[in-house]
Amino acid sequence: MALRIAAQLARATRGGVTPFASAALRPLSTTAAQGDDVKLFDKLLVANRGEIACRVMKTCKRLGIKTVAVHSEADANALHVRTADESFCIGPAPSVDSYLRIDRIMEAIAESGAQAVHPGYGFLSENREFASELEKANVAFLGPGSHAIEVMGDKIESKLTAEKANVNIIPGFNGVVTDQDHCVKLANEIGYPVMIKATAGGGGMGMRIAHNDSEARDGFRFSTEVAKNSFGDDRLLIEKFVEDPRHIEFQLLADGHGNAVYLNERECSIQRRNQKVIEEAPSVCLDPELRRAMGEQAIALAHAVDYRSAGTIEFLVDKHKNFYFLEMNTRLQVEHPITECITGVDIVEQMIRVAAGLPLNITQDDVGINGWAVEARVYAEDPTVFLPSTGRLSTYREPLHVPGVRCDSGIVEGSEVSMFYDPMICKLVTHAATRDEALDNMAVALDSYVIKGVTHNIPLIRDIIGQKRFREGTIDTNYIPDTYPDGFKGYNMSDEDTRKLAAVSAFLHLSRELQNQLFINQPGTAPVMYTPDLVVTIGGEQHALNVEVHDDDVIQVLLEGSEEPLLLTGTYQLGAPLFECNVNSEEVIVQPVSRDGATMQIRYCGTVFDVAVRSTLDQKFYDTLPPKAEVDTSALVITPMPGTLISVAVEEGQEVLAGQEVAVVEAMKMQNQLMAPRSGKVLKIHHAPGSTLALEDIILEFEQE
Repeated sequence: MALRIAAQLARATRGGVTPFASAALRPLSTTAAQGDDVKLFDKLLVANRGEIACRVMKTCKRLGIKTVAVHSEADANALHVRTADESFCIGPAPSVDSYLRIDRIMEAIAESGAQAVHPGYGFLSENREFASELEKANVAFLGPGSHAIEVMGDKIESKLTAEKANVNIIPGFNGVVTDQDHCVKLANEIGYPVMIKATAGGGGMGMRIAHNDSEARDGFRFSTEVAKNSFGDDRLLIEKFVEDPRHIEFQLLADGHGNAVYLNERECSIQRRNQKVIEEAPSVCLDPELRRAMGEQAIALAHAVDYRSAGTIEFLVDKHKNFYFLEMNTRLQVEHPITECITGVDIVEQMIRVAAGLPLNITQDDVGINGWAVEARVYAEDPTVFLPSTGRLSTYREPLHVPGVRCDSGIVEGSEVSMFYDPMICKLVTHAATRDEALDNMAVALDSYVIKGVTHNIPLIRDIIGQKRFREGTIDTNYIPDTYPDGFKGYNMSDEDTRKLAAVSAFLHLSRELQNQLFINQPGTAPVMYTPDLVVTIGGEQHALNVEVHDDDVIQVLLEGSEEPLLLTGTYQLGAPLFECNVNSEEVIVQPVSRDGATMQIRYCGTVFDVAVRSTLDQKFYDTLPPKAEVDTSALVITPMPGTLISVAVEEGQEVLAGQEVAVVEAMKMQNQLMAPRSGKVLKIHHAPGSTLALEDIILEFEQE
């Protein structure tokens, strides 16, 4: 019997009772309101790709605005291209030759006749030159003016501007760090730990934390390289690192008529490598007084730069609830959907309105908090080491059947996750009346989200949202390293989890066995038989159990050493990507990933477990087989992800110490240091800097000991 999730009605925290399923974003006519002199646009070009391009086009289509896509050669068949009314190829796969080519995008604008451009996030979204070129061409830019981008896009200038606007700022050096020695000198003056970051950076790119002089030198070197490659601007700043802070940001909307509102806060403290993983709105940390104080400072800063459009002011909040300005993002944020959920405001729609010269159609009094929303950024990456994964999505099923779920994605089954772009697959959002309900629905959505063909980070997200500390809301930006000091190893099953998974594994095994017999035994032949005594092996541990089949959909499982049997009810169709069942009346969702004879891979609570189910006799024979020999790779430095080899720090014949940097590989806009696995002499270097590497390519090898 397949599980069903009952529909929920959510009570708004202000404004009465609203069914969440019917909650809608505020509508906006495609023409100006009566008395307005400006009309909206007939055609809009989206200068981006992936999920954000699809997101912008969704609102445009609802408003009757035709859309234009630009794409690289690698994205010719991408979803955003298929979604748009027309499209233009702007160059080869590398971003620098396509999505960052202002000249080619301007040609597409001219040829298409687009009257407006939405830049999305990343790429050219905060590029002053691009905004300036659009202004010259009399094309509306769905973002602030070039002046605001220039001032707020430079972290040094933005801090100075914030200080003048009486916005709280983090102590540091309000100038450019010139070299490694200067960086070390400033770090000692400020006091460790310090944050070194690109002045033109964003999204966690070009940020390094340093706790000593050595880390300050390395941080300067890496931040400079990332800043230069990602933003074309290698200037760095340095400031005091606020320890154990919360990362809380405020969504702004401002128009050209002097109006500005804040759409309350988003909690973005769950991060890895300074990039957000889970966001929620509102924050458990803020009370109405603190929310108002932070919101008013955000508005003051927007007015200080004559800001127009949507923007975000990011703050750090310490354990004493002191807050400090971090940066302003002069664009639409990745995590804007959760703000739309709790406010009912279509932020893209408001950006279109402002770009068309119209005033905002909401005031601060209109902005409430309706329930709770959580967003999980689903990435194609290995969550145990946070390295990107590439490949084609062989199976892809979004969990849209779960109440309150929103999936902002730019891919479909068959899409390819490329090494050239950000590895985000989807922004998975749940919205409910309370935080607990939103998190419960998120757990069901993650368990039901089927992604095959690439490694992804759902195991980590699923584990985080079930952690006691996270559920209590006692989080900060160090949550992931604090919770997983030795790295994420997968879901740690309790004894009860093991019992449930053993029962589910037995059911899947018997379903296959019984259906095979039904196929072989034609009507009128021998009756269907099954083996009641089984051994289920999970993670190397064997669990003997006895099974009684009550009917096709019900089995009873008694594990050895247990007095209470488990009654499992469910229907499984062979080959289905999901199996939903009840175990002693508790809902359980698993994903059968693969099967090879007696062995299976089953995804449970996000993590894939290796499982084997055998009869007692078969298990005795199997235990007599010798174990497989392991391959020794200790003398090799292998790239853990596809990418470009940026540098090789050693030479053939050189003696290297364990843990010493030997190479740097860039993949999906991130530079990754590779360290020597052991001490020894370099025997051979297989690839030179600039080489394109496939997964598990050998970069260099050491002499055998």
